Amino acid sequence: MINITFPDGNIKSFQSPPTGSDVAKSISEGLARNCVALELDGKLVDLNTEITHDAVVRLITTKDKEGLEILRHSAAHVMAQAVLHVCKDAKLTIGPVVEDGFYYDIDMGPVSEEDFPKIEEEMKKIVKAKLPIQRRLVSKSEALSFYENEPYKLEMISDLQDGTISLYEQGDFTDLCRGPHIPNTGFIKAFKLMKVSGAYWRADQSKAQLQRIYGTAFFEKKELDEYLNFLEEAKKRNHRKLGTALELFSFHDEAPGMPFFHAKGMAIWNALLEYWREEHRAAGYVETKTPIMLNRSLWERSGHWENYRENMYFSSIDDFEYAIKPMNCPGGMLLYNFKPHSYKDLPIRAGEVGLVHRHELSGVLSGLFRVRAFHQDDAHIFMTPEQIQEEILGVLKLMARMYGTFGLGFHLELSTRPIKSIGTDAQWKMATEGLKAALDAYGKEYKINEGDGAFYGPKIDVHIKDALNRTWQCGTVQLDMSLPERFDLTYIGKGGEKLRPVMIHRVIYGSIERFFGILVEHFAGKFPLWMAPIQVEVLPMNDDLIPFAEEVKAVIEAQGLRAEVDSRTESLNKKVREAQLNYIPLILTVGAKEKEAGTLSVRTLDGKVRYGMTREAFFGKVRDHIRNRKSDTEIFE
Repeated sequence: MINITFPDGNIKSFQSPPTGSDVAKSISEGLARNCVALELDGKLVDLNTEITHDAVVRLITTKDKEGLEILRHSAAHVMAQAVLHVCKDAKLTIGPVVEDGFYYDIDMGPVSEEDFPKIEEEMKKIVKAKLPIQRRLVSKSEALSFYENEPYKLEMISDLQDGTISLYEQGDFTDLCRGPHIPNTGFIKAFKLMKVSGAYWRADQSKAQLQRIYGTAFFEKKELDEYLNFLEEAKKRNHRKLGTALELFSFHDEAPGMPFFHAKGMAIWNALLEYWREEHRAAGYVETKTPIMLNRSLWERSGHWENYRENMYFSSIDDFEYAIKPMNCPGGMLLYNFKPHSYKDLPIRAGEVGLVHRHELSGVLSGLFRVRAFHQDDAHIFMTPEQIQEEILGVLKLMARMYGTFGLGFHLELSTRPIKSIGTDAQWKMATEGLKAALDAYGKEYKINEGDGAFYGPKIDVHIKDALNRTWQCGTVQLDMSLPERFDLTYIGKGGEKLRPVMIHRVIYGSIERFFGILVEHFAGKFPLWMAPIQVEVLPMNDDLIPFAEEVKAVIEAQGLRAEVDSRTESLNKKVREAQLNYIPLILTVGAKEKEAGTLSVRTLDGKVRYGMTREAFFGKVRDHIRNRKSDTEIFE
């Protein structure tokens, strides 16, 4: 008798050892048709695995995340099989699942996207054949013999310990693989090859250069279509493309990975910082500033010289070694230690928008998302242990207010003590319980990542969600038990004794450059009025009205708005169209009628035109919209 326990606690008994497929069929034929694999006592295995002992079982279906990953892993095998049909001399290496798809590294002649239809046609034949995917266990010596003409597989097998090795077979194709896989190739209802790039075997430039072919796969064609539509929309929103078109920022060979912000980009930048400062003042923060370059002794004391040196830039001044700061924290420690503190001073909330530099490899640089020079909106909160929950809760509420202003949702993750860490058990317990208590009091669901904290303390990661439902890790709240020790930070307690403060590191924007790029894509370049680089474009109906248009602009600017006049000798329709393409929220056309009546004709990005609007009504609505930092485009409703 084999007893199978399901996740909901129900138990089902079988007279003889069942396979995962048998278990699924015993529940319903519909479930069996949608099952792709099995979680057996916490381990993913093939659906045809025989269950020979009492076990906890979860059936993996086409609706589960693991099911999609297994499908894509199998699709990588199908692609490799198709490539071998097209190119007999190709040599296979590895084909893992990655975010949104899979790839396979193959030693073969140059491949371009023009070759994809031929490979995809072979893949369709393999899928249509519904080839069973079967696992076969062999000894290491058998595996070496089987792959005697496959140098990359031989190398991988040689690195494995002696024992059984699993191979997966589908028709005329066999691959070295741990599995699991879908029952047959027919489960792959929709797939597409996406791109190809070069890759070195085992990321070693001294080894062979391979062709890395990327693809994606889904259980339903509808899902693939939705994904491809998403990619098209994301392409339109690409911040590098929009940043250039809207003249917000640029990159230059003279400073790789270090963005240049243009005047229009700085208007957005300053709006972000103005909002940041306003919210932080209201939340009881003071703003500080520390030098960009500090002596080596400071970085040795902080631990960065030993643990982070390869990511830092250096200089020598007066025969002393200096480093350009990769983080703001050590300078903040010096500020705290400038004078003695009492428990009455705490909490101290000190924020700094500091420019930091980190040496990133050129291959990972990616627009504003991955740069070498960026600004962090750091803040360090120094407090007593009793203040942990209240301060964490205050940070979470501040984050919620600020992200909400941009229309960004978010979710929270708590990362706990890793295997390699510093500090006592008591310190970690206090810190972790403080974060948990704050999260529980905040009342928003959160995920726990066991063992994923920083070596110096647990942390809360905040993942924001943009208009395309993509998530970005921006905000963090970290409890640090290392730097207060290293810098001997103290305060005088109620009894006159010296005590060690608890310290929080936290960012909200994170890298302001990266947050800027996220907002470009989130708003697709159509920034809310309060952020827009040019808020009002004034268009004179003819050249005689240019002086009057300049007068209107002066009045607008006197109200604190950013405005410009388009005085080019172009048709009005062309000027309107270009202003709309530049996503200027308010377009004012001024003619003889407006000049005589003292009114405005206002066009908004939704195409609506409001004629004869008084200046009082216009400025009243606009000021209210900006003052409240509204993100909607309905300014005059």
